[in-house]
Amino acid sequence: MNDLFDDLPTPDVGWYPDWLTPARAEQFLAQLIGEVEWRQDTMGTPAGRVALPRLTAWQGDPNAVYVYSGIRNIPQPWTPAVAELKAAAEALCGAQFNSVLLNRYRSGSDSMGWHADREPELGPQPVIASVSLGAARTFDLRHNKSGVVQSFSLKSGSLLVMKGRTQAEWRHRVPKEPRVTGERINLTFRWVTPRAASRSCS
Repeated sequence: MNDLFDDLPTPDVGWYPDWLTPARAEQFLAQLIGEVEWRQDTMGTPAGRVALPRLTAWQGDPNAVYVYSGIRNIPQPWTPAVAELKAAAEALCGAQFNSVLLNRYRSGSDSMGWHADREPELGPQPVIASVSLGAARTFDLRHNKSGVVQSFSLKSGSLLVMKGRTQAEWRHRVPKEPRVTGERINLTFRWVTPRAASRSCS
């Protein structure tokens, strides 16, 4: 049986469950609720456009434009708490980030469906640093070929780093959890190819 489990695929991730102290995580959560310009985006479905089941924001360098699910994200300037978290994540990951997607899950009814971050502007093997603040939520990774699922409880102050071929070979989600009543903010720091550079190479 051990040999069988040894053959199961595992995602290329770094997991730091206690990256921030509880006090620092609580402080950052309060800061982000107040300083970030949150919005309610919509996405296209066969039945028409519907509201995303969460609030979002996109911050970054001026040319870090990002398009996903038909939503064109023009970066807002870095706010103080986000910039502080970005610098700390860069130091740990040994990577540079020029943008961040912030998701605000107001309760367990807010969610994110199965997807992979495979947009061309992220490159073939992106490093994505995911910081969680507030209520703990389940994060599932599902292998594309085998269907193997690996789950993490993303508690407040944790950091999950997806890298290598994780986006190419796995999908991930944050499922609905009706029993969760608290609020959660998630920041996924990343590097996107600057739009000006993309145009000059085309």
